[in-house]
Amino acid sequence: MAGRSMLGPADVDDATFTSIVAAALGERPGHVVVLGSEASVVPYALDAITTAGRYWVTARATTPSGERRVRMFVKHVQSWARSPFFQFVPEEQRELAEASVPWRTEPLVYQSDLRHRLPAGLTMPDALHVAFLDEASAVIWLPALDVVDHDWRTTDFARAAFLLGRLAGSPEVAQLARVGEPDTGPRTIRTYADGRLAVQVAPLLRSGDLWRVPWVGEAFDPDLRARLLAALDEVPAWVDEVEAAPQTAAHGDACPNNLLHTTGSEDITLIDYGFWSRQGVGFDLGQLLVGDVQIGRRAASTLSELERAIVPAFVSGLQAEGLEVDASTVARAHALHLMVFTGLSAALVAPPDRDAPPPDPLAVAALAHEARERATISRFCLDLVEATSR
Repeated sequence: MAGRSMLGPADVDDATFTSIVAAALGERPGHVVVLGSEASVVPYALDAITTAGRYWVTARATTPSGERRVRMFVKHVQSWARSPFFQFVPEEQRELAEASVPWRTEPLVYQSDLRHRLPAGLTMPDALHVAFLDEASAVIWLPALDVVDHDWRTTDFARAAFLLGRLAGSPEVAQLARVGEPDTGPRTIRTYADGRLAVQVAPLLRSGDLWRVPWVGEAFDPDLRARLLAALDEVPAWVDEVEAAPQTAAHGDACPNNLLHTTGSEDITLIDYGFWSRQGVGFDLGQLLVGDVQIGRRAASTLSELERAIVPAFVSGLQAEGLEVDASTVARAHALHLMVFTGLSAALVAPPDRDAPPPDPLAVAALAHEARERATISRFCLDLVEATSR
């Protein structure tokens, strides 16, 4: 069955492929004969260090009801150590860096029965095939989803927050919160603070070089810089505070890109489980709030409005699952997560390439706009931490 060569190691033998196609069509393998297949790369603008490839695979097959076509999504995941970006990690930091991104989590989640444990209103793709290829990579075959291009309103964010609260509060989901957790333990606020924050972010914030980048220095005024530097000194206490809060299941990257609306369903479909884990309560509110702002899809000026909508909705979701957590506890843990994971690193806007010619005026304007948006994120995070400390 030619046409899938571009999949490389993510491809399967013909017998397995027939079984996958049959499952995608809702037929028994013995009732399906594959006539042909073809693969293409899925365009995706955002880099992912644990993704070796994303592909569409289309198959034609004869079935008891006649000839049919079906399309599937194939995701090849791998250890970060195999990513081209890993070469930029200093040698002495590579072991810690590799362990900080548990690439096995996503295939293990798809191998689990999480789909049947999700609270009403949430669903996930039913994996057609999951296999570990070697000690550092795996492949996941999923049915293609008919995704609706959805313009998120404040009410949509509130509904998503409610469902994420139910996810966090569900006793059924809690039993799988540690799926894929590495031997070194989960990626938590402490591992992040001791890892990327301490090794990369803090030195850059304390370095004058960052603030000498024109668009960064203009957006992050002296007062904001001083507040960020002061915040770095508070991180150890904030980590302790978050660890003292209730720990619940978390999707780990609950941005709108990973919360899909599909044709014919009112449910939100969760995808991308690379950071599935057990975290301080309210963790998922962070990416729900800032994910679209970080990629330029939504203005940072909307953060306050969304914040007012999503926190009480999340608390209501917890309560719907019988988990009583005070709203102030959720708000505080969320604020600290957001500050540590996002507010402090927001200033790391792309620096100028010393070997490249000066950027043209349009490029400079785009970088300046991004820096101003990121400065708004940092200021919002700092204000939120102060507001929740009262």
